[in-house]
Parts: sequence; structure tokens; C-alpha cells
Amino acid sequence: MKEADIRKYAGLMQELGLTGLEITEDNKVVRLERSAPAAAKETENVNAFSAPAAREVNENDGYISVKSPMVGVFYSASAEDSVPYASIGDRVKKGQLLCIIEAMKLMNEIIAEDEGIISEICATNGQVVEFGTVLFRIKR
Repeated sequence: MKEADIRKYAGLMQELGLTGLEITEDNKVVRLERSAPAAAKETENVNAFSAPAAREVNENDGYISVKSPMVGVFYSASAEDSVPYASIGDRVKKGQLLCIIEAMKLMNEIIAEDEGIISEICATNGQVVEFGTVLFRIKR
């Protein structure tokens, strides 16, 4: 693979906020990785990163909209038959895990940036979410 192509992919990673990218070309594999803004940790032999969730506070109604910071697959629990990280009516604290978004085979933890009560879960388990998709509504 040419250096220009690698630089192009690295620029694309930064533009999209990706922490890893794997390209297969002519039976050769190139894997690009960069540090995530948050500290990395390993969970069940899968790289996991804490991603700051985008949030929007509407002062008029007292709710916080927790939005996806990336494109990926929304997971409400660590496994299909596991208890969800957050359910409607749960009181969440700042720093508490709300869900996971899988992007490029990396598991990104979405954590609460404020305290409150989960009033609505706007994504379903296994749903592909876009950047800015509202995942949760939290009553302050």
C-alpha cells in the first residue's frame, strides 16, 4: 500500500473520529490505530473505549438528550441475555455506563455526563445509529 493511501485513511479516521481501521488489499492487511480521547481498557478480549456522549439540555423541559458521538451499532447490555446497563426509571450518576456503541469492531462505552432519571430509551438493541442520534432522554 502506498504512503499516500495510508495518509488518506489516517485523515479519514480523524475526520470520522475513528480509533481503528483495518484495510485488506492484495491479501495484505494494514491496521491503523490511534489513541482514543478517553483511557482504553480491555473487556472480554475486545478493545473498549469510553466515548463522550454528545448531550443537549433543553432548559424549558428539564431533560437532557444523550446523543451518539459516532456511527455504529447500539447495544443496551453486554450480551443479549444480560441485564441492560440502563432502563427506564433508573437513576443514573455522572460517569455511569449507559450503553455501548460498536464501531469498526471496537466497543465504545457511552457514559452519563450528568445525573438524572432515564425517562426514555430512544434506540433499540442492535440498531445502527448515526452521529447525533438521540439514545436517551434523562430527566434532570
